[in-house]
Amino acid sequence: MGNYGASTASRNLPSLGDTIAAIATPPGEGGIGVIRVSGALAFPIAERIFERASEASAKQPPSKAAFESHRIYFGAIRDPCTGEMLDRALLLTFRAPHSYTGEDVVEFSCHGSPFLLQRVLKLIWREGARPAQPGEFTQRAFLNGKLDLAQAEAVADLVRARTESQLRAALYLHEGLLSRAVRPLNEELLALLAEVEATIDFSDEIGELDREAFACRLHRLIRQLTELLQRAQSGRLLREGVRVAIVGRPNVGKSSLLNALLAEERAIVTPIPGTTRDLIEEAFQIQGVPIVALDTAGLREDPDPVEQLGIERTRRAIEHADLLLVVLDLSEGLTDADRALLATLPAGKPRILVWNKADLVPEEMPLPSLPAIAVRVSSLRGDGLPALCEAILQGVNLSGVGEESLLLTHQRHVQAVEEARQYLQSAWQANQADLPPDIIVVDLRAAWIALGTITGETVDEELVNRIFRDFCIGK
Repeated sequence: MGNYGASTASRNLPSLGDTIAAIATPPGEGGIGVIRVSGALAFPIAERIFERASEASAKQPPSKAAFESHRIYFGAIRDPCTGEMLDRALLLTFRAPHSYTGEDVVEFSCHGSPFLLQRVLKLIWREGARPAQPGEFTQRAFLNGKLDLAQAEAVADLVRARTESQLRAALYLHEGLLSRAVRPLNEELLALLAEVEATIDFSDEIGELDREAFACRLHRLIRQLTELLQRAQSGRLLREGVRVAIVGRPNVGKSSLLNALLAEERAIVTPIPGTTRDLIEEAFQIQGVPIVALDTAGLREDPDPVEQLGIERTRRAIEHADLLLVVLDLSEGLTDADRALLATLPAGKPRILVWNKADLVPEEMPLPSLPAIAVRVSSLRGDGLPALCEAILQGVNLSGVGEESLLLTHQRHVQAVEEARQYLQSAWQANQADLPPDIIVVDLRAAWIALGTITGETVDEELVNRIFRDFCIGK
């Protein structure tokens, strides 16, 4: 399991010897509710509380035959102290190490009454298990070598996926695409580290460090990490969603545009300037990409005090947005107020000029020439919306994005790669300056540790606990 797995075993954490149990299905009523049990007592507990259907029908005493692994049994859950039947259920069995956690695991598929599930769960706790902590089943899978840390993190992503792109990103991570991309880099880095250390310890036998060859291998590693980072922004947007701020002066149709994109009447639309005085945030998808749209207060001079508060929030929304939809009134053309507004927008922020109210002008009327992507739309009739949606994806470089952009979707992973690259650049500079190998080794080892935190090879206990603390209970 790498460095962390070995060090954790030596710490003999109390939780690892316990048998844990929790409801693995979502809260609320349902057709089925699943209770998961993992640990050394999983099968003994099942043998005490689960009566196989064949035994019940034949009125035979409970069988002493052990439950086989990877089987489904039908029967009844009974309180061994009172004989009371709690439910008819299915029992799924997985013996170590061939289970999700790597331990003995049983799962009870009961009827989905929350009250019933709690009764069964309390019975299991009484028989020797304890309540599982958030993410503890997956944490055990990591500690027992069933998943690396990046794959374990993907479990939570799979549970929380709300769009096609989020689901794909989680699946790629869970299937090990990032791990397979990072592990060869870390192995090459470890080989470099070993070679430099060898020249320090055995210079008389193997000679001095070949600095030219070392520089070439180091430069190749830096380039590969840089290529990973160049795709990180796309990965973040696909996982977290693209924040799109709809801005413009009053009455150009910002709220109408939001309603058109959502295909529902979410924002109030009136001919009175300054109707929108607070941010309206709504989520939708474009080709499976999550979009968070923010309808903002109209930007104009001399607003009333309440409207001014909305404008201040608009400025903050613009600052934190990934993309701006600057809405302009095509029937009025480019006004002085529009030019003043455009001049106040951040220069480096990606933007699309949305010329709205195209239904009020001839189709052949050309758009005013400005240095930005421009789209002609009619929020009233829906004209131009498909072109606008494609422009949104193009504006954040997500049009036709491939799986390679779904590798670095977690900020933690991005930080680890960036940190490793910085250490390698420092090592390269030290090599170019002909500094002693002892100094180079320090940077190489730090880079190896940083990159190893992605898969968990060099991660510490505090980070692991923090990651799994954000999981839901039962996973």
